[in-house]
Amino acid sequence: MSGVRRSALIGPVLVLATLVSSIVSSFGAPLIPTVAQDFDVSLSTAQWSLTVALLVGTVGSPVLGRLGDGPGRRATLLGGLAVVTAGGVVAALADGMGMLLVGRGLQGVGLGLAPLAIATARDALPQAKVAPTIALLSVSAAAGLGAGYPISGLIAGTWGLSGAYWFGTVVSGLTLACVAVIVPPSRERHDPGRLDWPGAVLLALALVSAMVGVSQGSEWGWGSPAITGLLVAGALLLVIWSVQQLRAASPLVRLRLLRHPSVLSGDACALVLGAAMYMVLTGMTEFVQSPRSGGFGFSASALVAGLVLIPLSVLMFASSRVLPSLVARMGIRALLTLGCLVAALGSGFFALFHGSLWQAFVMTGILGVGLGTTFAAIPGLITQSVPARETGSAIGFFQVLRFVGYSLGSALTATVLATHLGGTGHPTESGYTSVLWTSTGICVVAAALAWFLPAGSPQPTPTEETPTESDRARTGADDDEPRAGAQPEQLECAHEEGANDGR
Repeated sequence: MSGVRRSALIGPVLVLATLVSSIVSSFGAPLIPTVAQDFDVSLSTAQWSLTVALLVGTVGSPVLGRLGDGPGRRATLLGGLAVVTAGGVVAALADGMGMLLVGRGLQGVGLGLAPLAIATARDALPQAKVAPTIALLSVSAAAGLGAGYPISGLIAGTWGLSGAYWFGTVVSGLTLACVAVIVPPSRERHDPGRLDWPGAVLLALALVSAMVGVSQGSEWGWGSPAITGLLVAGALLLVIWSVQQLRAASPLVRLRLLRHPSVLSGDACALVLGAAMYMVLTGMTEFVQSPRSGGFGFSASALVAGLVLIPLSVLMFASSRVLPSLVARMGIRALLTLGCLVAALGSGFFALFHGSLWQAFVMTGILGVGLGTTFAAIPGLITQSVPARETGSAIGFFQVLRFVGYSLGSALTATVLATHLGGTGHPTESGYTSVLWTSTGICVVAAALAWFLPAGSPQPTPTEETPTESDRARTGADDDEPRAGAQPEQLECAHEEGANDGR
């Protein structure tokens, strides 16, 4: 294969890797009833087939991001895809719930591959393709979650539970082969140093404690000692982790980068919008499957419930393609604000009008436009504000916050529905509309964050006007030299990083 043709395929292959990993990792929600039946467990226990993948992805994002900062990026990407493929085999062959959870946990590693793909795009692609590819990669990570619902439901309905996991094994294995052939080694020669294992362990314990507490709060009781202990432990561990990261010579996540307005604004929006997105995903799939005999719902199958999310995924991709022109016309702050308000419009629309199934398709389409523009814009905003060698770590932390938002959204949905139960013990129509209105309010809060936390004007990306680590190696530029076009905050971060590296 010629070098030119191979270079043209790098972007599509990275998108494929991100999309496939996200789809495979999201195999869960439509399969939960089947998991409960096949393994003779309760629905709450079967829910862990989705929760464990989300937990592993949340913890794995910053770890993989840090491992992929530097010359080992391609090897880390290949290793992550290999783990996802192996997880599919374990899940497909599982003869018990424990083995299934191991396989699903391995598949959850795929949710942490987006930072690696984004860092690879920044390093390997021509400068004109970097911004649109990063936008598309970010949307792929989110849209894949929605696409996984109908795909897993369709395959499981035809070939059973193991068939769905075998399908995930095949497509992730093919993706692994494509990455091995197309994606070149990293041009960066900066050694990111040893992985901050204490930071990784602390972050894992903090997130697992907090997310288990949040996800099980409605079932165990929010005031129960177990939930209280988990939430308090999670908060304390997060504080300890933050202090440890600020003092570490080579931290897992450089928290000082949050002082940059663009990074802070992007991460805050990711957390809030992640919660809103998952409230709609979980609430919508339950609403459309509710029996019409209850006075609402559409008595839809799990497959139809998944198909309702197709407009979300399609329009998220479509809206990301027009991102560069929108940023040029509106500016990043106005675009983020408008995207959040469009997402609020989608949730509010279905809260008011939900008598026909077509209205559900319209709602997810509107939501896809809003989330597509915001989730596509945020990673580009962050990568333009951090040094090239910190891309994987910074985007990994962005992914962590987005996954935490997903968990919070799922927990909020369960809590709201639990307070609106009818005589049959099932949620009422007012419960679902309350979920939608809560999601609407969250999107409005995200719009306020985008507007009042100044993102600033997009700065030249390192592939355009500022030298990356690989550029410095080729030109012999001094690492201590200020980057052209860098802003004061960026120069300050770069100075501190140089000091830390010197230690």
